[in-house]
Amino acid sequence: MKYDKAYRLGFSDKAKEIMEHLTLEEKVYLMSGQMSLMQEMKNMEEDPDNKHYNYFPYPAGGNEAAGIPPMLFCDGPRGVVCGNGKTTCFPVSMLRGASFDTELEEKIGHAIGKEIRAFGGNLFGGVCINLPYNPGWGRSQETYGEESFHLGQMGSAMVRGVQEEGVIACVKHYAFNQMENARFKVSVECNKRTEREVYLSHFKDCIEAGAASVMSAYNLYKGIHCGHHDYLLNKVLKEEWDFDGFVMSDFYWGVKDTIEAANGGQNIEMAHTQYFGDKLVKAVKDGLVQEEKINDAALRIIRTLLAFASQHRNQALDESVLACKEHIALALESAEKGITLLQNKSDVLPLDRTRIKKLLVLGKLGELEPIGDHGSSWVRPPYVVSPIKGIQMAAPQCEVIYDRGEDLEHARKLAAEVDAVVFVVGYNHLDEGEFVSADEAEGYTGSMGGDRRFSLGLHQNEIDLIKTVGPVNRNSAAVLIGGNMIMITEWKDSVNAILMAYYPGMEGGRALGEILFGDVNPSGKLPFVLPYKESDLPQVDWNATKQHYDYYHGYAKLEKEGVRPLLPYGFGLSYTTFDISEAAFSADDEKLTAKCKVKNTGTRKGTEVIQMYVGFKNSSIDRPVKLLRGFTRVELIPGEEKEITLSCPKSKLYYFDEMTGHMKLEHMTYQMYVGTSSSDEDLIMGSITL
Repeated sequence: MKYDKAYRLGFSDKAKEIMEHLTLEEKVYLMSGQMSLMQEMKNMEEDPDNKHYNYFPYPAGGNEAAGIPPMLFCDGPRGVVCGNGKTTCFPVSMLRGASFDTELEEKIGHAIGKEIRAFGGNLFGGVCINLPYNPGWGRSQETYGEESFHLGQMGSAMVRGVQEEGVIACVKHYAFNQMENARFKVSVECNKRTEREVYLSHFKDCIEAGAASVMSAYNLYKGIHCGHHDYLLNKVLKEEWDFDGFVMSDFYWGVKDTIEAANGGQNIEMAHTQYFGDKLVKAVKDGLVQEEKINDAALRIIRTLLAFASQHRNQALDESVLACKEHIALALESAEKGITLLQNKSDVLPLDRTRIKKLLVLGKLGELEPIGDHGSSWVRPPYVVSPIKGIQMAAPQCEVIYDRGEDLEHARKLAAEVDAVVFVVGYNHLDEGEFVSADEAEGYTGSMGGDRRFSLGLHQNEIDLIKTVGPVNRNSAAVLIGGNMIMITEWKDSVNAILMAYYPGMEGGRALGEILFGDVNPSGKLPFVLPYKESDLPQVDWNATKQHYDYYHGYAKLEKEGVRPLLPYGFGLSYTTFDISEAAFSADDEKLTAKCKVKNTGTRKGTEVIQMYVGFKNSSIDRPVKLLRGFTRVELIPGEEKEITLSCPKSKLYYFDEMTGHMKLEHMTYQMYVGTSSSDEDLIMGSITL
């Protein structure tokens, strides 16, 4: 069942009829969250092991007598936050982005939707598509990568999967939310082209995919809080994009003023009611907020809730779907497809079970749960497979020795006596993630970490460990744990293999073991560029009250400036090899198309991610060298060859004309590319004229 816009609008008349019989107070009540921060803090203090944030779905509105169900919010995005030890913890979105697998993301959306229904919830607040301007953003792990087109494709897949289960998908955080420590105070500045082409386009993609709810951001945009931003919420989202659903605030501190928020397009104050409720009723009676604003919000809320309740009103799922066998299998598949092989000198990986009898795991993260931060996205699964446990499971005949690596000389000695060494290094919830400081907001969500304020590289003790111990054993591999890009320039030559594991979820250790020993051929691709130097990336003051975003970031910035990256966007190695040939490009009135043949020229079954880029070298205005505009996965056995077709709408070539205020197609010859990363060396080029 597709709960798309056309279906939802079919409930407009019924929603209007219900609304016309409601009092002003009843309509405002629909706009009111019912979970007070004080009560949440009390619950967590009394029972911290169980009554954590969003332990149960958080309610808002509802009117049983009028037949309006309440909105029941469940957070994400790596699974359902509700409950304790019950739900599936999928890999973080950044790893899922590295899979470049929209079909799998849609399946994960279905699984999450089912688990939300098992809790009685009806809304998933976990379609996070904010774009990291700099990879140091502490909540990068919650989004899919640095590329707007890719974000739109992955986010849309999640929207479809969740909503086909009768659960409202909430897209967040709208907009320009990609700084954590300063998120309550920073005002983001950028020009109109940057706004429309870089930071809003993927939100538009998800709205067009049918998303029924949007969460506004804490930060300000051009001096106005996003939670009451008339331009963003009314002009762009509701009028220009014709969004039919409702807007909710980010929790507790997302609304700062009753009148500004209501007039600015905010529909629901979450998760409590501080500025709406009686204050909003009074503002209407005093003539400061027109009742038509309340009517518009009520209509959007009622219509959406009726549409999503229509098929599932009496079909709540039981808890047998929570962390069920099928969902855990999806979590494992996701980790297997997203973990990315960055380096494999001398084909050290996969490790040979017949030769590796004794293996050393080094680093404190080897024994920890690699599931991500401890903020609002924290999922508590029934178990987590740690890296060391996964390695032990993959090679039961191998003696696995573990050491935290704090004594370098001892670690060197151990490394010299084993057949292989695996370093597990990087970050955990103490280093990066959601952050709330005591002086910025009352209350505390149990979060910590924040932005990577000091470095995008490993901790110095981990760098010292790898540089000291890595050269001792040629069968050495470093496994990186983290939510976004981690610098490797300083130490990459001290080990032969490097894997980016991100935060791979409850089955992450198992997937890691399978990849290290060759049961699974890695197929993940970097959803971000990896530079030689941090200074090649945009610079951010993580404590700023004002931050300017340039048009260029990530791979587009490096390419525009002629700076060669260490590893390009879309890069990822395999245990087999592929050949791309016979590329052909075409265009019609609706879309651009690239075709090519892909052949597995190696000795193992493997999967390649074929990517399509469009170039703008002939543009009369300042535009990127090229941008991703299509991708797909293709699995091949040795010697097998398949023809692949990629396409994208012609509208994805448009730029924002600041003179007219509209998106516009430039008529010229465009370069088109198809291949295996954003690097010209990995692409076949052609052209089309429009």
